[in-house]
Parts: sequence; structure tokens; C-alpha cells
Amino acid sequence: MRAWQMTEIGDPSDVLELATVPDPEPGPGEVLLNVESCGLKFPDILQIQGKYQVRPTLPFIPGGEIAGTVVAHGSDLDESAPAIGDRVLVMGDGGLAEQVAVAARQCLPIPDGMGFDQAAAMLVNYGTGVFALRNRARLQAGESVLVTAAAGGVGSAAVQLAKAIGATVYGLAGGAEKVEMVRSLGADGAFDYREVDIVDTIRDVTDGAGVDVVYDAVGGDIFDQVRRIVAWDGRLLVIGFTSGRIPEAPANHILLKNYSIVGVHWGAHLARRAGALREDWDSVVELFGTGKVDPLISDVRPLSGALDALDDIGNRRTVGKVIIRPGE
Repeated sequence: MRAWQMTEIGDPSDVLELATVPDPEPGPGEVLLNVESCGLKFPDILQIQGKYQVRPTLPFIPGGEIAGTVVAHGSDLDESAPAIGDRVLVMGDGGLAEQVAVAARQCLPIPDGMGFDQAAAMLVNYGTGVFALRNRARLQAGESVLVTAAAGGVGSAAVQLAKAIGATVYGLAGGAEKVEMVRSLGADGAFDYREVDIVDTIRDVTDGAGVDVVYDAVGGDIFDQVRRIVAWDGRLLVIGFTSGRIPEAPANHILLKNYSIVGVHWGAHLARRAGALREDWDSVVELFGTGKVDPLISDVRPLSGALDALDDIGNRRTVGKVIIRPGE
């Protein structure tokens, strides 16, 4: 089968190769999937570069948000295993390939009415958002939220989820087209961080109070600015560092303004709490069923286009989610 494979750590353009590799065989407790859609995200790039929390074991096929059809069973499966022909969603590795063998217990059902592309676009971004806003921020209806990188996959999901909870939502994005996209997602206000003073702008629209929750996946200089506009008793959610710089916050500022800086590591949460992935996915599916959330998918490409897609994501040329269809 065809797959994007790496045998060394490095930049995607240097180490990824579209190769012919042996067809996978499902082992004990596993099922074999035809990969219909694979969602790409910025952490995929970090993983390929060896900069993510967990370094990949080589040789490695990236692609962690996998939507597919069960086509074969391994041994030692119980009655809870998905049947052949079932549509399932998996968070793992190996999605940039035509087929992948995965643990049956990791498979989540894709509901009727949700396409493969939508499913692959939702798992990580919306799962992270549900955990961040509900569990970590304890966001309540009537509160206010500022989302950085609000036109990206993580940010666009957060905008929709915060609106679904009943919050007033503001978004930051780079460029007029992305700002308009954020508004179309339902944000109450959207601003070009390259053209406005973030601190003054958010203070103006909140009558000087600041926002109750900041949802920040950027870090760096953006973090340095948005921490200044967290409201009294507010929560600053640390989602990630796409800017490349891990910021620091002065403890006296946190003390004087009585706000909290809250870490959000959804993957570690899932590893520590059995059943959490299914619970969070069920929450996302419920919201999808009501029409309150629907992933922003900017581009769908064949397997051969994955390397260019990663380059576009790394250089901030995308909005929402990019999907790869390995069968095309």
C-alpha cells in the first residue's frame, strides 16, 4: 500500500517519503481500517521534527486523526468490537496511509449524518475544546471568551464550542479573510491581531473588564499580551505554543489580578482517566447533532498532497482543518 513514511527525525519536506510499504495485518485485539479521511494538525509537524511530547518510533507513518471503514478483524476480539463495514474514528498514528491496523477498543463510532471528513476534523480539536472549556475553565453561559488563532482548526472549534455554551466570544486572527471567517463562525467580535492593539481593543469591547477566559494555543508574544486582559477571577488556558516560543508569566501579575493560568493537556487526561475519550466524543456528537458545531474544513486533498498540506499548515496558509483522503 501507499503511505507517507519517515525513517529519521527532521522537517517534513526532508524526511517524509511517499512509499510503498507492506499491507498491515490486524493482530490480536485489532481491526483493519481502510483510511477514508485523515485530519492534519500542527502537532503532526512537531512530531515529525521530534519536538512533540512523545517522539515517534521509527520507521513512522504520521497522521493521528483517522476516520475509516472496518474491513478485517484480528483475533481475540470481544462483542464490543466494531463489525466489518462499521464507520469508525481513531486517535493514533498511521493515518497517512491507505490502510491501518488499530486496537478495536480505541475505535469510536461515527454517527449517521456525519461524514468521514467531518469526523476526522473533529476528534482532536473539539475533544480538546470540550475538555478545556468545560473541565478546565468551567465556562458558564454569560461569561466572555477570547480565542487566539481563531481561524485555525483548534481556534475555530473553540469559537463554536464557547458559543454553544452561551458565552460571548471574541477571536483573533491574521488578515481580513481570516477575521471574516471567524465572524462567520458566530464570534461576537473578530480582530486582526496584526492591525490592532490587542489589549486596548479587548478592553474597549469589554468596558475595561477584560475577558473571563482566554483560549490560547499560540503562546509567545500573543500570550504576553492576552494575559493582560484576563478579567478578575479569570482563567487563561494554555493550549499550545504554535508561535514556537514558550512564554513566562510574572507571578505578581497573577496575584494582583486574581486570575488562574490553567494547563490543558487533553492527551495526558485521556491516558489517566479510563473512558474519558468516549465521554468527550459523545459530548461532541451531541453538539453536532443539534447543529451547534460543525467543523471548518478549508481543504481536502489526496494522499499525494499531504506534504504540501503540512507545509501550508506550518506556514499559516490554512484556515480550519485540512483533510487528506488516502484513497484518492
